Amino acid sequence: MKRNKRKWIVITAMMITLMLMLSGCASQTEGPSDADGGPAEIVGKIVLATTTSTQDSGLLDVLLPVFTYDTGYEVDEIAVGSGKAMQMGKDGEADVLLVHSPQDEEAFVAEGHSPARYDVMYNDYIILGPTDDQAGVKEDAPQDAKAAFQKIYDQQAIFVSRGDDSGTHKKELSIWSGLDLTPAGDWYVSAGKGMGEVIIMTDEMLGYTISDRATWLNMKSDTDLQIVTEGDAGLFNQYGVMVVDPGKNDHINAEGALAFQEWILSEKAQKLIGEYGADTYGQALFTPNAAER
Repeated sequence: MKRNKRKWIVITAMMITLMLMLSGCASQTEGPSDADGGPAEIVGKIVLATTTSTQDSGLLDVLLPVFTYDTGYEVDEIAVGSGKAMQMGKDGEADVLLVHSPQDEEAFVAEGHSPARYDVMYNDYIILGPTDDQAGVKEDAPQDAKAAFQKIYDQQAIFVSRGDDSGTHKKELSIWSGLDLTPAGDWYVSAGKGMGEVIIMTDEMLGYTISDRATWLNMKSDTDLQIVTEGDAGLFNQYGVMVVDPGKNDHINAEGALAFQEWILSEKAQKLIGEYGADTYGQALFTPNAAER
């Protein structure tokens, strides 16, 4: 009887050990549902220079842990304006860029700083204003960005500009330029800050600003601002990815940069992008379009 009891104890112990081993294997291969996941071995690190909107929207918090899990590359993200991100690429201070200033990106490639750029995703810009909308933008220019800017200019209503050479800043400047206007004066505030900080400033100053929709959706519950203009075709906002020319210096992680570029253009990453925000905000914050290239 004792021999049989010992036999069943041994068998039970073996079964428990096997179950634990199988459970451990599953946890390494199924992929992370949160930041606790990861590959068995980290193979390197890359520097990603990107715009503040990808960070302030929360998108990178979703994408980067999965990228690390899938490839073994950890990511040092530096969120600045698109112009500064591309300058980092030119100076060899970043391995790969995720930015949203297509005309400048094409120039970046033409100048030899990257072999190519690829579309990743898009959303749109919106014009935000205070609830009392003292300039009357929402009533008179709900879908016309130029008309909205003209009214803000005419009323000398507070306008907070990114002022940081970002893609959003350049979009703003292109609208003023299209009106042959040069904004200046106490009403025009050049913040030199990222999108999230500018939204907060605009709310505090009861002013207007231009924002990407993703950052706004992620922050709107913390402000009293409202969308006063949206839906203008000229407010289209395209994001692209570019690896940096590895010949710039010996510190460029060319393999890691290519891994990121290939991953973010992959079906898996594009699906994650297309789903991000839908549950929380009732709509996706970005629309993936790498497959359209």
